[in-house]
Amino acid sequence: MKTRATDLLGVRYAVVQSGMRWVSRAPLVAAVSNAGGLGVLSAHTQPDAEALRREIERTRSLTSKPFGVNLTLLAANAGVDVEGFVRVVTQEGIPVVETAGGSPARYIDALKKAGVKVLHKATSVRHALKAQSVGVDAVIIDGFECAGHPGQDNVPGLVLIPAAARALSIPVLAAGGIADADGIVAALALGAEGVCMGTRFLLTQESPLHDDIKARMVDARETDTTLVGSRFGDSIRVMRNATVDEALQLEAQPSTTHHDLLPLIGATRWMRAMETGGNDAAFPLGQCVGLIDDLPSCDVLIERLMRETRSLIASRLAGMLEAA
Repeated sequence: MKTRATDLLGVRYAVVQSGMRWVSRAPLVAAVSNAGGLGVLSAHTQPDAEALRREIERTRSLTSKPFGVNLTLLAANAGVDVEGFVRVVTQEGIPVVETAGGSPARYIDALKKAGVKVLHKATSVRHALKAQSVGVDAVIIDGFECAGHPGQDNVPGLVLIPAAARALSIPVLAAGGIADADGIVAALALGAEGVCMGTRFLLTQESPLHDDIKARMVDARETDTTLVGSRFGDSIRVMRNATVDEALQLEAQPSTTHHDLLPLIGATRWMRAMETGGNDAAFPLGQCVGLIDDLPSCDVLIERLMRETRSLIASRLAGMLEAA
């Protein structure tokens, strides 16, 4: 695979592993990079900047390939030492940063001076254009199907990807709803120059997610996710379970505030459950979970994705055209 994204990221395949909180740590990140994609550490998973430095060192002990760091810039993370994370990223020579949840404008100069390439995750064309205007190197356009925060416009990838590709001059990578070669080929056909996947890498051998939760997710269908927090302008796509149903019932009550939902859907609860195997939390999960039925290693997964992508383009699609 050769696109502007592979050149930008210095990778064999334009397949980026999303920087998922709690999940995106050294073993998963290194496995993705070793397989030819771009693994991305979650800075926000670490308690402070020096802990991020240690996780970078740990990742380097497992791979000599490029990997990135995710900086989540949500307003709710106001107490996080993002400046410290940026300092460590630049000191450690990290080649790529993935930003999400808010504008990266205040950090662009420091990152660019250190030679860091910035990928910004956006859920709308208007936000993607703003990111381009402040100097990011590529945009990850995140459709309505995605896990976590899909924005408030509810536009699926089939429309959002080509809309972004037409509007932007920098490379676009597609995210949301992509878990197999069919999705990769579709994204490329719609104008993307690579893909970013979260849920698919969540369900791999190297993912630290508890085995019991992996099993429940592999059994899930495409209808087994829902949005919570939409009433408060903070939609989050999560796996549906009894806790999430309780949160939805609470959200529907006129007197409920956003703060009232946090004990049920907050990150502290789902991160603890990801480790222990409990099912009493709102796990971020994309609709593409309905396309996933196995738990491969990252190298097996990426090799299969690329083999099947080539086959789809060379055989099925070309055959259709020849038949016509």
